[in-house]
Amino acid sequence: MPNFLPINTILVPQGAEYKAVCRGLSGITISIPTIVAIPVGMKPLLKYLQQAQFLTPKSRVLVMGICGSLSDRYTVGDIVLYQDCIYQEKQQECDRTFTAQLHSALSTQHSALNLVNSLTSDRVIWSAAEKRHLGKTLAADVVDMEGFTALEFFNAAEVSVAMLRIVSDDCQHNIPDLTPAINSDGSLNPFPLAIAMLRQPFAATRLIRGSLIALKVLEQVTNRLFSGNRLE
Repeated sequence: MPNFLPINTILVPQGAEYKAVCRGLSGITISIPTIVAIPVGMKPLLKYLQQAQFLTPKSRVLVMGICGSLSDRYTVGDIVLYQDCIYQEKQQECDRTFTAQLHSALSTQHSALNLVNSLTSDRVIWSAAEKRHLGKTLAADVVDMEGFTALEFFNAAEVSVAMLRIVSDDCQHNIPDLTPAINSDGSLNPFPLAIAMLRQPFAATRLIRGSLIALKVLEQVTNRLFSGNRLE
């Protein structure tokens, strides 16, 4: 078997993030993992995982996507590799060996590859002031809406998990509050999404610009990770 980084499945939020990962894997000639589009948000993801049939114990799952920064140290386009996730004073750790192997595989190409502590939220953290407050009080570097749920579920099932994300918005500027645009099933509702964007046009423009940068980096990192990087 080739000495490539062994990953069974990639989980990535549905929509633009999923498409970016798929683009990154297009043209790869070696065997690639199964790519699974997951719903956005903690409750929809948990329901989805409880019904999923694609994993077995001892599997290795890589969660990919974008995230928001809670610290001045991380800005749009930065690559972050999670060490752990917290939610309401609870903590779940990523698989240390798997994370170290990913770090080794990518660090030769990305000097700015960052190991971070993450916060998972059940709503969109849109206010820059709240981002900075959460970052300082919880000692978290980035925020997403799926990480803790995935780790809690897979750790209980003895499935090794690592998380690799790209920062799409910093902690210096507000973004539109997109929480009302997320349906109960974890999909995005286009009409509330458009309303939220129109209410804050400058914040919306900044979010779109940051997301496009992050998605491009996500595509590039995916490609480089599976286009022949070998472990020592």
